[in-house]
Amino acid sequence: MCALAVTGAAVLTGCGGDDPDAGTNGVGKLPAGKIQARTRAAADAAPAVRLAGTVVTSGRTYRLDMRLKDGGGTGSVTSQGATFRLLRVGSQLYLKADADFWQQADGKSGGSQGDGAAAKLDGKYVKVPQGDPAYKKFSGFTDKDVLLAGLLTLHGTLATDGHHAQAGTRTIRITGDHGSGGTLDVSLQGTPYPLALTRAGNAGTLRFSDWGKNFPLAEPADSETVDYGQQLPAS
Repeated sequence: MCALAVTGAAVLTGCGGDDPDAGTNGVGKLPAGKIQARTRAAADAAPAVRLAGTVVTSGRTYRLDMRLKDGGGTGSVTSQGATFRLLRVGSQLYLKADADFWQQADGKSGGSQGDGAAAKLDGKYVKVPQGDPAYKKFSGFTDKDVLLAGLLTLHGTLATDGHHAQAGTRTIRITGDHGSGGTLDVSLQGTPYPLALTRAGNAGTLRFSDWGKNFPLAEPADSETVDYGQQLPAS
């Protein structure tokens, strides 16, 4: 029981036990539109983030586990059973995969010629030319500003959808068109970062973590790098 003494008398006051926003950063009390604006601003200002989950684009599902910051990003991408790593430092994008990936990308089912080319690229950071279609397709996965701008948008009429939790962190959920336009969980503790996203139209789900935590990002050594030329094998 909480008591407040006023002019010598104990006056019973509310303890906040029934207030779901007690002890939070206060964004849970805001309208959904303002919550979205606050969390977008927090995400834009953060120097780094990690995101993991699925993104569906152009009819293909990509499973991502990426760490992003100003100037580049690194992590893994899985699509259609194939996993490869992406690394971007500045404007230079690298793709790293095993021999099986490159053998399939080169359209070869076997043979010494295909095996030799794939073996050369196996486990190496292959430079992706900026004119190659793969550069446009995959560089966005390594660009914090581009990726978050495309993801952190709910469609339709915004509304709040109660208090929840993500990995032990209290959140307020906002929705677009009652969820059909996507849902976003925003942290009620500390900075109101976005923590979980379900995209509209079954276009994927993502979890965000390590907001503001720096990580090493450097170009690979020459011994680990292959310059394939002006265009990568088609895939």
